[in-house]
Amino acid sequence: MTLVVGVGARRGVTSDEVCALVLAVLREAGRRPEEVAALATVEAKADEPGLLAAAARLGLALRARPAAELASVAVPHPSAAALAATGTPSVAEAAALAEAAARWGAGQLLVPRRKSAPRAARVTCAVAVAHGDGRLPAGGRGYTREDAAFGLRARR
Repeated sequence: MTLVVGVGARRGVTSDEVCALVLAVLREAGRRPEEVAALATVEAKADEPGLLAAAARLGLALRARPAAELASVAVPHPSAAALAATGTPSVAEAAALAEAAARWGAGQLLVPRRKSAPRAARVTCAVAVAHGDGRLPAGGRGYTREDAAFGLRARR
């Protein structure tokens, strides 16, 4: 399974904060860091030292997508704060989905946006599963929101 992690971050975020959230979310989802093909974000954050350092620590490329492209991606959790800061109502979810679509043809949200801390969230991330030809994985079962909330077990 190929995964893309979308990441949104405030200025000055550290690589420790980014890595901690990404690894915690993958662990919760029962996924391994080796399954992640890229970290994705909005172009306005592409030069953020904490994001670049986190990508390097995780052995991943940091892919940046234009805000206008991300704004066109339908997501379950749009954010007024993200819109005000970056010009798109979603960074983490939209970046994960857009990068999966751009590189593999299609993507489906596996883990919706998660925040690093309830009150002072400096990092958000979301995980998308990439599908090489725009179709669901073999068997066509796919993943649902319930799967994401309850251990990511494929429906049988």
